[in-house]
Amino acid sequence: MPATIIVGAQWGDEGKGKATDMLADTTDLVVRYQGGNNAGHTVIVGDQVFKLHLIPSGILYPNVTPVIADGVVVDPKVMLEELDGLQARGLDAFGRVKVSGNAHLIMPYHRELDLLTERRLGKNNLGTTKRGIGPAYADKASRVGLRFQDLFDEKIFRQKLEAVLVHKNEQLAKIYNRLPMDLEEIAREYLGYAERLRPLLSDTTDLIHRELEAGKHIILEGAQGTLLDLDHGTYPFVTSSNPVAGGALTGAGLGPTHVDRVIAITKAYVTRVGTGPFPTELFDDIGERMTDVGGEYGTTTGRRRRVGWFDAVLARYANRVNGFTDIFLTKLDVLSGFETLKIATGYRYQGEVYRHFPPHQSIFHHAEPVYEDFPGWGSDISEVERYEDLPQEARDYVDAIEEASDAPVTWVSIGPARAQTLIRRDVPLVPGV
Repeated sequence: MPATIIVGAQWGDEGKGKATDMLADTTDLVVRYQGGNNAGHTVIVGDQVFKLHLIPSGILYPNVTPVIADGVVVDPKVMLEELDGLQARGLDAFGRVKVSGNAHLIMPYHRELDLLTERRLGKNNLGTTKRGIGPAYADKASRVGLRFQDLFDEKIFRQKLEAVLVHKNEQLAKIYNRLPMDLEEIAREYLGYAERLRPLLSDTTDLIHRELEAGKHIILEGAQGTLLDLDHGTYPFVTSSNPVAGGALTGAGLGPTHVDRVIAITKAYVTRVGTGPFPTELFDDIGERMTDVGGEYGTTTGRRRRVGWFDAVLARYANRVNGFTDIFLTKLDVLSGFETLKIATGYRYQGEVYRHFPPHQSIFHHAEPVYEDFPGWGSDISEVERYEDLPQEARDYVDAIEEASDAPVTWVSIGPARAQTLIRRDVPLVPGV
């Protein structure tokens, strides 16, 4: 049975955790394919709130095997803390989570260098989470990284650590005037994690393929959004990996013929964390209200998110890059009560209007959005049980997003809980279900 990719269509924080969790009851494996604990997925089940950073959202279903694949970078300390927290809440986390031996480790010097580099950049900083993600991926590309499997061979771990620490300590001392890091201290800490983490070690590529061959359904879950993609995002204000659908294939070890569905998660407006261009950003009372009602604060960092009107140019671009088969629209309820809603249908720059993503970053940085207005709806929609019972204005707005994005809206979320999700098109996630 083919796999399904769930990908963020904006700058992250679109609600992928809720979408993955809701769709996971029809699946057998939920696979994280990129990123690290710089991600933050909030899932609400009944009166319980789960904030996940590294463990796939499918952990909340007892029938699902959560998988952390090759393309992820893993901080073992953070992983253990998250696993212990889930275990304490009654979930069999240690018995179910599988981690690729090829996943790279986030080391103490990665976190330190991330922090120091951001400080050194000053006002030109990239707005990273300072979790060491970027430096870990840089070491992976430079072929000096340590991998999850290295934890379970002390000789190899020490050899690799010794070789790379010479260079890292030179950086810390000569560029940042910092004391060197101690090899024995790092080795003692990381090798100390090995005994508890050993049961999680897996050949996840083999596991995924065996499950597909057995007719099982798999969801591939991205950590950030399309516009934070290293190759296709708003560089350099991006993450260090590939959240797009193509990244799911390399990160999990699949070919394109193994996937038949790409579900875009997108808010009914747009948010962004950190620095970087944002054409539809709001700086007025409407933006303040949208932030407060939407609870727009980062799950991982707690940072206030920037907010803006829905951007159809970005939505069409994300569709081109990923090839969406469906849209899972989130936070429509946040827009209740606004008299007028806006959708940016293009950008104006030096007298020219761009309907698609502009060819040069300078245009995007200075773009003036061209808006189309839509009437809002006055009533609270968070308790609506059928899509057909939404106010006509809300349905018209969803129709406009669908048309502007060139992809069908299948689900509409009107609140954070699982039950607050409306089905707009009755298309089963798994054929025959």
